[in-house]
Amino acid sequence: MPGPTGELDKREREILRALVQDYIQTGEPVASQPLLARHELDCSPATVRSVMGDLEELGFLEKPHASSGRIPTERGYRLYVDSLLKMRPPSAQDRDRIERLAHAANDVGQLLESTADLLHSLSHHAGVVTTPRPRVDPVRQVEFVRLRENRVLAVFVSEAGIVTNKLVQLEFPMAAADLERAAHYLNEKIQALAAAAETLPAVREQILSDMRADQSALHDLLQKALSLAEQSFAPGEERVLVDGEESFLDAPEFANVRKARALLKAFAEKDRILRVLDRVLTSQEVQIFIGAESEFAAVPDVSVIAAPYGRGDHVLGTLAVVGPTRMNYARVIPLVDLTARHISRALAALSDG
Repeated sequence: MPGPTGELDKREREILRALVQDYIQTGEPVASQPLLARHELDCSPATVRSVMGDLEELGFLEKPHASSGRIPTERGYRLYVDSLLKMRPPSAQDRDRIERLAHAANDVGQLLESTADLLHSLSHHAGVVTTPRPRVDPVRQVEFVRLRENRVLAVFVSEAGIVTNKLVQLEFPMAAADLERAAHYLNEKIQALAAAAETLPAVREQILSDMRADQSALHDLLQKALSLAEQSFAPGEERVLVDGEESFLDAPEFANVRKARALLKAFAEKDRILRVLDRVLTSQEVQIFIGAESEFAAVPDVSVIAAPYGRGDHVLGTLAVVGPTRMNYARVIPLVDLTARHISRALAALSDG
């Protein structure tokens, strides 16, 4: 992490900002002459070279090769993002696409999947969305649908409106009316536990305990419902929705096959993504992880821009853009922020509806 921003004077900061902007745009190491040609820097080429040398000694820049120009280090990117970056509000076209997605949503699952796709489309990097974890978005209703050959489809609806299904194979038949009565019984139990904001495993254990002790008139039906509940109420897991991870293959930094393969492997390991994005759940704003800060992959040159989404003050999950450290932060950060805010409003509207 860099020291206080005051360690650089105005000229050093302006030259660092200009160099990072050029490198983000071109992907090529930046030398003093092109830097002066593209930016209004009130100093001589010799001064620019001297300042670039000082910035390298301070760890903000580095030379990929002895005779090349310089590129930002992770420390240089961090200072740029924290104090030198001039944000660019999303264009009217981008705002319109985000608003249309939020307004057209009529299903929570579809909304979140479409969000990952939209983030990729807008940023040209990987779009990532985590669905709510059961502990922050508990099950509030269950329904059973009778299928053939003693199979039952258990349909769970979470507090946020996310629908998940589980196929259950029973060793005995259950009529549709019996399944309806069993669902009604279980929903009464779920509602009774809802006020305590219990997690799904706790709800499951309490329901099963109550059912075993229940001496009501359900008798045989209760035993069947108990078996059904034991198989249906497995602890749920959040999902990681990813779109556009192959976009890294277009970046020169990932032309190396081994490096690209390691990165794609990291995307396939959902737990790794979750560990990164879980760090955003306690935040109310956009978080930027540059390079090794994210601990996302065992390869360098990856940054994560993430923001929490939710309903009201209740954070449910995270959405993010994952791209090369050489990404257009000025554009992507506001896009992620605006998308998170509109998705949160859409979730509130779906919940109220």
